[in-house]
Amino acid sequence: MVMPKIAVVAALEREVRGLTKNCRRIEREHQGRNFVFFERKGEDENMVIVCGGIGLEAARRAAEAVIALYHPIGLQSVGFAGALDQTMHVGDVFIPSAVIDARDGSRVFVADVDNRDSLVTFMSVAGAQQKRNLAQAFGAKAVDMEAAAVAAAAAAHGLSFGATKVISDELDFDMPEMARFIDARGQFRTAAFAGFLALRPWLWLRVAALARNSRKAARALGSHLEQLGQKQIVPVEANTS
Repeated sequence: MVMPKIAVVAALEREVRGLTKNCRRIEREHQGRNFVFFERKGEDENMVIVCGGIGLEAARRAAEAVIALYHPIGLQSVGFAGALDQTMHVGDVFIPSAVIDARDGSRVFVADVDNRDSLVTFMSVAGAQQKRNLAQAFGAKAVDMEAAAVAAAAAAHGLSFGATKVISDELDFDMPEMARFIDARGQFRTAAFAGFLALRPWLWLRVAALARNSRKAARALGSHLEQLGQKQIVPVEANTS
């Protein structure tokens, strides 16, 4: 088995369909948990994708699993993010030069990214007011729930790191209450959310808008990921502030 050079860590499969559609799907076990990996191979690339679930802990477990099982030279955190800047719109692809962990303010700086834009990783789904608070506190342009954990795993193992995100909700979009429907494995409990939503018709338009935005973001990211190559994995250097 040829070891992949690049490991992509995403939360949900729909975020990375631009990479997984031509992959071989394999289920493997690591530390008592099963993970689904997508192996993508070709003449000019050698890649594995793992969709580990939503949140920091799920991303950490997925990153550790793909490192242990595939021994990549670098990790790439890929997926959806919320805008913290009015200039960021649904479908915009965002490659930050720094990833901030909101829990302690530590930062991982990504070399060879020609901007000063940062991404902050928050512990929960951020609504409109929380996004404004995060923008003020960290000066970041976008927020996600996984990248800091992937960056930390890369640093701990001496691997290169990069992040590629797409905006799925804009600064003023107030996300519906979704945190309670993410289980301990980082999986979204769709049926439970549908039951919750059925009794709250005032949320239907907002959820419909979120679904449209997510589809648009997924298409934009998918197009971008078709061009994802080894050159996007860049060295990592960590600095805790």
